[in-house]
Amino acid sequence: MDPNAIEIVLKYFPDLNKSEIDQLHKFTELFTIWNKRINLVSRKDINNLFLHHVLHSLAIAKFFPFKPGSRILDAGTGGGFPGIPLAIIFPEIEFCLADSIGKKINAVSSITADLGLSNTSVIKTRIEDHQGSYDFVVSRAVTTLQTMVSWVSDLFNEISNHSFHNGLIYLKGGDLTEELRPFGTKATVFQIKEIFHEPFFKTKKIIYLSANKWKD
Repeated sequence: MDPNAIEIVLKYFPDLNKSEIDQLHKFTELFTIWNKRINLVSRKDINNLFLHHVLHSLAIAKFFPFKPGSRILDAGTGGGFPGIPLAIIFPEIEFCLADSIGKKINAVSSITADLGLSNTSVIKTRIEDHQGSYDFVVSRAVTTLQTMVSWVSDLFNEISNHSFHNGLIYLKGGDLTEELRPFGTKATVFQIKEIFHEPFFKTKKIIYLSANKWKD
């Protein structure tokens, strides 16, 4: 992996402090070790870890400046995306990283412990069986939008403390016309290419669904 790859993150997040930068470096080192054991991302993609996975995850922070004290569920965290990068730059926010695959959860649990991320908890569960109360659910292309909505619809706090209402924040790519059709104007789509200019982000999007809208 390119040792200077952190520069792609600092290009868009120049205000990260030394502790956060060190944690991002250590995260990718730990992730690379685990990836050799259980293949969290494709082996050919590991050299693009900062761009394709860390920066992609952090796109959420550009559109959603979470307030301290918020509770966020990373639904289907896989190898820790987007939850771990977000937990690093939002140390005053509580993250729950959840996945149903034991091997991945073991890896994520070990990584967060080694990073000393005291603002994270890691649980093995199917999202549709999970019970909890969160301000936001974040996720990255785990399933169709409609399925994810059905899984998380009962997991939101009723009181919202942000300018944007509690809801689902979903990273997806490609043509989402058909997937978005059932939600009509209830879904807001943010184009990541508007803030990250690398070709990788050309078709990458963030879908936001306010929990109070899809229940109307």
